[in-house]
Amino acid sequence: MSDTATNPYAAVALDRDKLILDHVPLVKHLAGRMALDLPGGLERDDLHGWGMVGLVSAADSFEPGRGLRFSTYAYSKIRGAILDELRRADFLPRGRREKVRELDRAVSELSRRTGFAPTPEDIAKELGVSLDEVDEILLAAKSAGHASLDSDVSDALFARLSDPGTSDPQASAEWEETKALLVRAIGELSSQERTVITLYYAEELRLREIADVLGVTESRVSQIHTRALYRLNRELAPRLGSAEQE
Repeated sequence: MSDTATNPYAAVALDRDKLILDHVPLVKHLAGRMALDLPGGLERDDLHGWGMVGLVSAADSFEPGRGLRFSTYAYSKIRGAILDELRRADFLPRGRREKVRELDRAVSELSRRTGFAPTPEDIAKELGVSLDEVDEILLAAKSAGHASLDSDVSDALFARLSDPGTSDPQASAEWEETKALLVRAIGELSSQERTVITLYYAEELRLREIADVLGVTESRVSQIHTRALYRLNRELAPRLGSAEQE
């Protein structure tokens, strides 16, 4: 008789180990995506190691009865573990870190005044800087794992598009509505932002390849991508929040 037949804990351990082994490619994929905006001094292997910690944590805490697929659950855990370490590293130069803080304060103040998250154009006007400089600061904040400027709603939605994780009709209807919101928000982006989002997520092109298509630098594509995600999060976060409260 096998050990798993006599010891249920062995079976649980085997299931856990299988979850981890089966989803190592997800860690590699996500680390590769997030490595596109890596600052100097960090390498993709660093992200992969942090992501593995998140994957193990996901396997240890996963509850199948909640109706969520493990890959969807693990995605958030892996990404969260990487972002936590990026924030802990605090690698931004002092001047750039202060710019991020100024932008953060501007976002908070404008949100307080209007009741809505500001657009990048609003932020530029508030700070008295160009939109290009706002793009650079947003990218620095994203690279540093700065959570308060980017709720990552849209990024998580893109990850879930191929993994709704439920066969329940009501939940499926809600998921279709969520996808419709995402499509509508993408349609409201500028042509350049929409192109970057489509090529990056739908066609899975690398930033270098998108740069060739648009005829700009890879760094510029990264900035456009970050700005587009900011706009999508600005549109989606309040709508999805309202839907969850109903």
